[in-house]
Amino acid sequence: MNETPKVTAPELKKKELIDTVVARSGVKKRDAKPVVEAMLAILGETIADGREMNLAPMGKLKITRMKKTTKAQIITTRLRRNDQTSTEDAPDPLAQAAE
Repeated sequence: MNETPKVTAPELKKKELIDTVVARSGVKKRDAKPVVEAMLAILGETIADGREMNLAPMGKLKITRMKKTTKAQIITTRLRRNDQTSTEDAPDPLAQAAE
């Protein structure tokens, strides 16, 4: 029987996500913020529609259960990720620089 692992880190908030995107990509915060917000909206809509997603390197997300209550929609998902420990064979995730 699989047990749910205990949470070892605080939850990721939108502000921290935007700051991390800015740090990794080098784009300005004013450029990254609307893109991140649009991406989160699209991901939320896609999950609410019950669609599965296969988005590398995030992984493959499947909807396992959906329940509608009077105040919310409860969606249970399963996310399968590849083992991230073997990075030797992984392709470079960044696009090549334009010449």
